[in-house]
Amino acid sequence: MIHIVFNAADLEVLSKAIEMDDSLQGRLIQVKDDYAVGPLEDIYAQTGIAARRQWWQEVLAGGDYDGLVEKGEVDDNKLVGELKAELLENDQERVWIWAAQNKHDVSGYYWLISQLKDFQGRIHILYLNNLPFINEKGNIFYPIQLSEIPAREFLKAKKLARPVTLSEFEIDPDEWSKLAGENKFIRILEGGKKLSQREVDFYDEELRKYIGTDWIKANKLIHQYLSKSKQITGDAFLLWRLKQMASKGEISVQGELKNMKDFEIKAVVANAQKEPVPEATAR
Repeated sequence: MIHIVFNAADLEVLSKAIEMDDSLQGRLIQVKDDYAVGPLEDIYAQTGIAARRQWWQEVLAGGDYDGLVEKGEVDDNKLVGELKAELLENDQERVWIWAAQNKHDVSGYYWLISQLKDFQGRIHILYLNNLPFINEKGNIFYPIQLSEIPAREFLKAKKLARPVTLSEFEIDPDEWSKLAGENKFIRILEGGKKLSQREVDFYDEELRKYIGTDWIKANKLIHQYLSKSKQITGDAFLLWRLKQMASKGEISVQGELKNMKDFEIKAVVANAQKEPVPEATAR
């Protein structure tokens, strides 16, 4: 059995669950890219793969995750190629895809499932959509991340595993292709598995709510945003958006536009002269 998740934190909690139940024994792998952001056009062709790689290089350049793309630590296409080869070699192998109700997991599911149609009947989905679980304090809650679920609760969740249907193998890739054709950069989960899309600056307006007239470190602002906002995304993407806003003079900046702790920001005061951003550091 091969278990697939979409977040590093999910690997740890699911690994603990597997230790509790022999019937779950198997290998864990993670789809690492965040398909809820970024370009999708020609996503399975070399041109699209290269375009997405180049976009991530731009987003991560000069920040806390600078050079991550060049290191090759994220190569989902290689992962899927190895997975398909393994399924072809061993026709008894089964795959369980674990996903929670969030845009990151659902986008990853769509990207993945579109490549596994040849293995219909051997691919199972555990989509924990709007399902109650019991937390460590004994209270009922509705998780939006798999990592929020106590390991013991996964022993109940396994009963929800079901094969991906032939209909889903036909409809879901078509839906993903439709989204890719819209050439937008932000995906939002509307409910169930329904995704809609927004422009690349979608999160900017919400970020501005946390930018006041006093200087605040970029890392602190991003932390506030992630802990309070309903629509969130990765900190690397938010850092890039702050840099984009700064380079356009939409916010005031002091310090070097590099890592999250390297600069402070505040709102541009009306009728005040905008503080220029040195071109060399506005990445």
